[in-house]
Amino acid sequence: MARVQKIDNADLKRFARSSAKRKPKQIQVFFLIICEGEKTEPNYFKKFKKKFGNVIYEIDCQSKGYNTLRVVEEAIKIRDKNPKYSRVWTVFDKDSFPDKDFNSAIQKAKDNNICCAWSNEAFELWYLLHFQYRNTPMSREDYKKAIENEINKQTLGFVYAKNSTEMYDILQKYGNQAQAIKNADKLSQQYDNQSFANQNPRTQVYELVKQLIRQDEVLNKEISQGFE
Repeated sequence: MARVQKIDNADLKRFARSSAKRKPKQIQVFFLIICEGEKTEPNYFKKFKKKFGNVIYEIDCQSKGYNTLRVVEEAIKIRDKNPKYSRVWTVFDKDSFPDKDFNSAIQKAKDNNICCAWSNEAFELWYLLHFQYRNTPMSREDYKKAIENEINKQTLGFVYAKNSTEMYDILQKYGNQAQAIKNADKLSQQYDNQSFANQNPRTQVYELVKQLIRQDEVLNKEISQGFE
């Protein structure tokens, strides 16, 4: 019978300590995303990856069905009651809301350190930018048709459904997220004033997406420092 070599208990303890040191510390990043839309936006954001090595994203995405200003106020209220959130975002569209209300909501968010993934005129602009650069205004219905046309170039029979739970996956398969980020950033660079209601088309959704896919330099630096 082969002789089993007994390992000294002190050696086992040293090995355990060494292994513990090598294991990276798990870092949790808590996101709060308050959406104006009840299904379209939440269905999209809930599909994002939650784990990046030792970094875990906890994404609390809520749909309220409120107008622009109330979305911001709700985000402030929840954030103040729950200081665990590392990033707090609001998601809303211009649509038919009065210019004054839209501008005021964005400004109030800035004044209270709330991030805004706003779109003018509609969230669907972000989807379309996965396929083409667009710098002229369109209605929500026109966005839907344009998205259908782009996707049907690659697969026939696609019909856009506003509350679909599959749009994230569809865009990943047929669109180009990296190009969408570049297109959205290019649109944003066109404007240098605070009249957000007149900045059509424009969407800041790409800034939230960059954080969710770990391409935001500021957030990544905070993560690397362990939010200390």
